[in-house]
Amino acid sequence: MIREPKSKSEIPTKYNVLEKVPPDQLKKGARPMKSARQFPLMALAAVALSASAWAQGPGTDFSKIDITAEKIAPNLYMLSGSAGLDPGHQDAAGGRIGVLAGPDGIFMVDAQYAQLTDKVLAAIKQISPAPIRFMANTHLHVDHTGGNANFAKMGVTIFAREELREELARPPASANGNPAPARDPASLPVVTYGLGGPVKFHMNGEIVDLIPVRAAHTGGDTMIRFENANAIMIGDFYRNYGYPYIDTNNGGSLKGALEALDATMKLAGPDTKLIPGHGTIINRTDLIPYRDMILAVQVKVQQMIEQGKTQQEVLAAKVTAPFDAKVPGGLLPAGAGTSADRFVGMVYSELKGGK
Repeated sequence: MIREPKSKSEIPTKYNVLEKVPPDQLKKGARPMKSARQFPLMALAAVALSASAWAQGPGTDFSKIDITAEKIAPNLYMLSGSAGLDPGHQDAAGGRIGVLAGPDGIFMVDAQYAQLTDKVLAAIKQISPAPIRFMANTHLHVDHTGGNANFAKMGVTIFAREELREELARPPASANGNPAPARDPASLPVVTYGLGGPVKFHMNGEIVDLIPVRAAHTGGDTMIRFENANAIMIGDFYRNYGYPYIDTNNGGSLKGALEALDATMKLAGPDTKLIPGHGTIINRTDLIPYRDMILAVQVKVQQMIEQGKTQQEVLAAKVTAPFDAKVPGGLLPAGAGTSADRFVGMVYSELKGGK
């Protein structure tokens, strides 16, 4: 089923040129793969990597999940899973997928859980019978990359950050110290890029920019801008369902997340649709209270650190209380506690470590 676009409060193949030009012109071509820099692992009791980051949707009955398409522009669509069926993402199962359709073939953003590939394919076929030719990953989490191998085996070329490929190839150990489940080698992106100017695609009458983001939600984030549609898929460094999740075990950082928000506000125009991996579609003015909330929590936690408070004391102080009523899902379970606990624990650990 394809839905026409609604207001943000209601929203639940051949590429012709791959250019390499200066970063300040927002045009950069893909480079040959090279080793990504390594990111240190942080042992965080309260914000240890959530099992859902690598497990295949624990507790999820994938047979009950439907994939719905929403039209954003004449040939740009977003696919979302059913709400209330994924314990890790109550707003919509898995991560949002982007689909740019047209005579040059289909360009996808992200791959959802592997168990949903057939349903994703069926939803795409309702949009266009054209072959899927390219995919870009916004970041490495399994709700965005779980289906990579399935699509790669269909001949889809996957693009992503060098850091993302490295983390997929060598995932960090689970919180209990056990090795992380091995990923199918086919899931690894075959074209990678680092920081600098974006990779630029020209296809289906659209210009698509893969814009690398400094370590934010993870160490290998990418925003995907559709210039003509005036829309940007921003991944997971912003979310309006639950508190921010900054995956420090995979290279994310509080500073980088704040920088990513500022960069997005500068890149977006007043009418640009900003499309997060989870939650509702927003515009740039919605980023301001989100950033201000992060800064307010950061200041409060820093004050408590200076007073000699432990992490448990900071968590017990409920420093997010002024915002809890405004953050849907903020008090739902996430990791070892609630989404708020996970966020505050991450802020404490990063500030305590002098990051």
